[in-house]
Amino acid sequence: MQQLKDRISSDGQIMGNGILKVDGFVNHQVDPSLMDACGREFAKRFKDSGATKILTAEISGIAPALTTGIHLNLPVVYARKTKPVTMPDQVYLTLAPSHTKGRMVELIVSPEYLANNEKVLIIDDFLASGATILGLARLAEASGSKIVGIGALIEKDFEGGRKALSKLDVQIESLACIKSLDNGKIEFVD
Repeated sequence: MQQLKDRISSDGQIMGNGILKVDGFVNHQVDPSLMDACGREFAKRFKDSGATKILTAEISGIAPALTTGIHLNLPVVYARKTKPVTMPDQVYLTLAPSHTKGRMVELIVSPEYLANNEKVLIIDDFLASGATILGLARLAEASGSKIVGIGALIEKDFEGGRKALSKLDVQIESLACIKSLDNGKIEFVD
């Protein structure tokens, strides 16, 4: 998606160690128009997936998941990283490594919002190693749901996440795919 690539090129910052900072328009400060365009694009790509629910991770995946949900008319559930007192004692919980936090994080979903036989579309900000998305898939599978697609705003092709997700055997879409962040330059896959 050219609009997203242009914004990454103009405002993305390479932080080293494979980290691309996009929090000025994706997750700390959100560009609603850009996220709406991304949600519309995901909705177009996944319109035939049969999804009944969208699942993402707190916090960075919420904006693209929400706009996708608007355009597909689907509810959005996000995996919490801490369990609030309002959540029941019995939850779906898994651990996933966070590249930006440098540690393992919990991903927690209440069974109230992820029930048996859902058809789940996972939408997240990044597809890097695939670890967070695999964690979300484990949560969905623990609930008895089926993954029907995976969408990421930005894929870091050089981290191999798509290959790690291939065992899920579902449609995987990224709106901007980065080949390299070497030498302080963002290079996109054609």
